[in-house]
Amino acid sequence: MGITNSGATAEISTRNVPAAKIQFLPEDRVWIAERIQEVLSTGQLTLGKYGAEFEQKFAQFCGTRHAIAVNSGTSSLEIILRALGVEGKDVLVPTNTFFATAAAVVHARGHPVLVDMDPESFAVRPEDLEKRLTSKTAGVIVVHIGGIVSRRLPELQQWAAKKGLWLVEDAAHAHGSSYKGVRAGAFGIAGSFSFYPTKIMTSGEGGMIVTSDDRIADEARIYRDQGKAGFTQNAHIRMGYNWRMSEPHAIIGLKHLERLPAMINDRRRIAALYDRELRTLKGLTTVAVPAEGGGNYYKYLVVLNQRQDRKALKTLLREKYGVSLAGEVYEKPLHKQPVFEAYASGSLPVSEDYCARHLCLPVFSGMEQADAHHVLRVLKEVIG
Repeated sequence: MGITNSGATAEISTRNVPAAKIQFLPEDRVWIAERIQEVLSTGQLTLGKYGAEFEQKFAQFCGTRHAIAVNSGTSSLEIILRALGVEGKDVLVPTNTFFATAAAVVHARGHPVLVDMDPESFAVRPEDLEKRLTSKTAGVIVVHIGGIVSRRLPELQQWAAKKGLWLVEDAAHAHGSSYKGVRAGAFGIAGSFSFYPTKIMTSGEGGMIVTSDDRIADEARIYRDQGKAGFTQNAHIRMGYNWRMSEPHAIIGLKHLERLPAMINDRRRIAALYDRELRTLKGLTTVAVPAEGGGNYYKYLVVLNQRQDRKALKTLLREKYGVSLAGEVYEKPLHKQPVFEAYASGSLPVSEDYCARHLCLPVFSGMEQADAHHVLRVLKEVIG
């Protein structure tokens, strides 16, 4: 890394750019507060009208018949898998994903089979899934890493259908992302979204199941409310859990859903600037959104052309230049995580390589172009 103590270095080190930032406009905070006051006064704090409205509008946004609001993206995945009956069955899961993707399979009493990644999109490829098929395989979970919907997703759909497998989308990163006009969440039998505070849109905490399958939707509503046959009944017909979303969380989510297109456009403007300027930077390669895709740029992914000490690099960028990089997707693949050692089955070399060499550049709603130019100047000095 060619670091100098030039005057230019001193100049560019005066600006601080965070890795991420949650945006709630002042008028949105007022709108949210008024409606939270309302539900506090009525006492309808869960499974009320705002949760129902959030579900209806999110389903419409994704292009599915149903949306079921729950308390986290993790539980949304587990509920889908329970509804699909994965107990005792194998589920193909990408190894370069967050803990929750595979953990949901385990909690639903299935067996995750970890699969290597596609370096083009950080997703999975049909040929890698084929290598991991077993006689007990029930389905596959695809993850839209960084908000990129792989151009090979139609192939994945066809491959799964040919094999008699279901396909579920972990769309925790992909609110509003699309490919060939189809929104994330509408490709598989069901999709799972997270509204954790780091996501493009948030409800504080929360998640959403989307599906056009009536049976899965019915099962999801049962599972999320302690397995009860109905809200006013005490007849428990499934081994459910308290997976409900509260009304205050739904209110926050409603407002952010309304703002989502504008927040994605903010990110796309920054990404377009990065795309243009990074073409000439020889030390790294960008991970591109497919030509017919609509990325939301939850993450802006780049891959270092040569492996180096990423922790030291991130520390240098933060402490000397004021540029904080977001967390990786992901730093260590699941087959290298201690908790999943029992599910590891040999080397998955592509993910081991790319998980060690990628970076996520700062991108967030409300980010100024001056921030992006600062990031670019720093990268050109440190990496270029």
